[in-house]
Amino acid sequence: MNRPPALIAVDAGTTGITALLYDRDLAPLARAYREFPQHFPAPGWVEHDAGELLSALDQVLAEVLAHPAAAGAVGLGITNQRETVFALERSSGRPLARGIVWQDRRTAARCEELRAAGAEPGIRARTGLLLDPYFSATKIEWLLRHVPGLAQREARGEVLFATVDALIVGHLAGAGRWASDPTNASRTLLFDIDRRAYDPELCGRFGVSPGSLPEIRPSAGDFGRLSRPYAAGREVPIRALVGDQQAALLGQGGHGPGGLKITYGTGCFLMLNAGAQRPAAPQGFLTTLAIDARGGPCFALEGSLFMGGAVVQWLRDGLGLIASAGESEALARSVPDSGGVVLVPAFTGLGAPYWDPEARGALLGLTRGTTRAHVVRAGLEGIAFQNAELIELLRQGTGLPLSRIRVDGGAAQNDLLMELQADLCGAVLERARDVEATARGAALLAGLSAGLWERLGDLPEAPPVRFEPRLGAPERARELARWRRAVARVRS
Repeated sequence: MNRPPALIAVDAGTTGITALLYDRDLAPLARAYREFPQHFPAPGWVEHDAGELLSALDQVLAEVLAHPAAAGAVGLGITNQRETVFALERSSGRPLARGIVWQDRRTAARCEELRAAGAEPGIRARTGLLLDPYFSATKIEWLLRHVPGLAQREARGEVLFATVDALIVGHLAGAGRWASDPTNASRTLLFDIDRRAYDPELCGRFGVSPGSLPEIRPSAGDFGRLSRPYAAGREVPIRALVGDQQAALLGQGGHGPGGLKITYGTGCFLMLNAGAQRPAAPQGFLTTLAIDARGGPCFALEGSLFMGGAVVQWLRDGLGLIASAGESEALARSVPDSGGVVLVPAFTGLGAPYWDPEARGALLGLTRGTTRAHVVRAGLEGIAFQNAELIELLRQGTGLPLSRIRVDGGAAQNDLLMELQADLCGAVLERARDVEATARGAALLAGLSAGLWERLGDLPEAPPVRFEPRLGAPERARELARWRRAVARVRS
């Protein structure tokens, strides 16, 4: 019996895993989500247990596969947090240590050592990245130096260093199918983005053999078949792998040059599709690989901020100022402004454009009249200020007007945050009706690979929700100057 084609997307985020089932028009039919634990063994350290992550993955996939429409699934697309890396036993997939998460700062001193030795210009020329503990290479080097016996096993070819995409493919399709894609590989600090291959010299600098890294395959391609017991004999083909921010750019329709989006997840990630030619990166921006309309690699500029929606989580869990994330908007609206309070959310250092891993957060401008509403509003403003600064630098560096920005992610559902962001950026913000842009991007790519459409962008989109800017240029400039003065006070 013929069944209508369906697509499955897995979004493996930093704090949880989402699985969505879509029909061929990308209307969602089923959704499942599970969080998994975060481990903080020392200040500045963040780790994930591979077993806990994969258990959450199995639970959400089993749930969506139970939907009757899943019987027609023609493809599975995977999107994931990118720079996090695990050391695995190659033959079995067994984890040999906890994974080191992209937020982890334990290798900051090593990055500074390499920078002082003059290594950064050559690394940036090949990878498009800066020397920062954010990326995978110094994490791999740390594991090799500190996990007993790991270096010896790696020298014997028994170890695989897997980013989250490779971890998931090996789990779903069977150990031995260790594969990644260019968008994830471009975040390792080991990948030449012009040649589209691991760089032997960079691998040697960080002490890792290229043979201990996953095979690189096209983002829209063949990654094996889902062979877990809960698939009940339905061996759904794994059709796509793509890093989460590149997937969000696809899901927001940014598959052509000039496409621009900001994703408000745990962090905030701004990405501009730069097309087929590698661009010059403005101050503090990274050059990385994204996906074009045919599913192949193209270049992109990215501004990465470590604290986005996590600011609201901290206001809730760390300070207890709100009982739920949803409460932040109403409380912040209860005051006309932040009363001079500025929150610089450098809790894990500063990302773009400063790349200062030793900076720390600060709450400035407190008076006896400060209330929790002022602090919560300052938290939302802190998220918006970070992005506004990047937009201004991107305008200066590219000459583009950047008058329209697509937005997605959990915190993008906060209307006040979007209003503040439009004001401070001086641009119209467009929020898609489907806020699961990352999963949508993975499903789009899987559908392209499965032959459901010839090119990305063939599907119609519902009109977005628009947020118009209200501040004039002089007022925006004054606000940004106030923000920069506050940032200067937390720099290391």
